[in-house]
Amino acid sequence: MTRRPSLALLSGALLLLMVGLAGAATAQEVGLPAFFGRWEGTGIAEDPDNLFFSMTARDLDVRIEPVGDGFTVAWTTLIRVGDDTANPEIRRREASLTFGPRSPMGFYPSLGSSDPLTGGVMSWARLEGRTLTVHQMVMTEGGGYALTSYARTLAAPGMDLVFRRDQDGEITRTVRARLVKTED
Repeated sequence: MTRRPSLALLSGALLLLMVGLAGAATAQEVGLPAFFGRWEGTGIAEDPDNLFFSMTARDLDVRIEPVGDGFTVAWTTLIRVGDDTANPEIRRREASLTFGPRSPMGFYPSLGSSDPLTGGVMSWARLEGRTLTVHQMVMTEGGGYALTSYARTLAAPGMDLVFRRDQDGEITRTVRARLVKTED
């Protein structure tokens, strides 16, 4: 006598298969061209000591462009600080990094990296799933380290950005922002 699977068992198996396929599709890596273009948005910086320091608003402009077999990420941040919200002090920060082709180890080396042990900045990028993360590491006085990361995740209809600065394993700043593509 052969047993037939019940309808409930078949339905459950089908549901598990569909959930598994959906998870695999969302985790699927997109190519670098999906990040190319100009992205603009706003964000809020948070310090671990929020009780003592106010949060600061940021206006962000990011351009990611192909360069040879690699790419360039250029960004501008306008930081509004001060107690007078009608007339805040505005600081402007700009940076740009160019990355070479993907290494056999799966990361993109920065073409301008230098040895952090001699006072330089080591930079690299990694593409994982729908997130392009840029890391920068420097040595601090006394042999410690500071690591910054910019995780840019494609999320309809734009991009989520999480900036994080760690110093010797302690988070010293986090910025969360939402950006939209303004140019291809």
